[in-house]
Amino acid sequence: MIIVDKDQKAKITLRINGETHEVEVEPRRLLVHVLRELGYTSVHVGCDTSNCGACTVIMNGRSVKSCTVLGIEANGSEITTVEGLSKDGKLHPIQEAFWENHALQCGYCTPGMIMESYWLLKEKPNPSEEEIREGISGNLCRCTGYQNIIKAIKDAAARLNQQAYQRL
Repeated sequence: MIIVDKDQKAKITLRINGETHEVEVEPRRLLVHVLRELGYTSVHVGCDTSNCGACTVIMNGRSVKSCTVLGIEANGSEITTVEGLSKDGKLHPIQEAFWENHALQCGYCTPGMIMESYWLLKEKPNPSEEEIREGISGNLCRCTGYQNIIKAIKDAAARLNQQAYQRL
């Protein structure tokens, strides 16, 4: 636990997308703001009240809304943002599925939807439509609707399962 006075900054270490960052943060600074200041601009500030999920990231293997976590609480954490999914210039299968199934319109919610989908598919590699709807229920899309998002997640599950099968 890091203890600092309200007017001081705390030095924290974050491992984001495999890269280590040491940063000084004010005790009340939210993780979403820390991530954006470090250049991870896919992490959006949507509602600032944890209702929309635009700030969803994976922290220590779990999906979290980074607007509900203080930067200081994340000290020592491993964080994955949507920037960390693609490898060697190639989109992650979930990103490809969102692209090919037209699961975005303005794109504001898309990084959060993709990260929530990433976590969902880690937990349930073959989710039913009902499980997908439940899984993304904490993420809001205000323009596309959910039909293509659900279709993209089903497609991503099939792609990931195919990749897993090919590795056997």
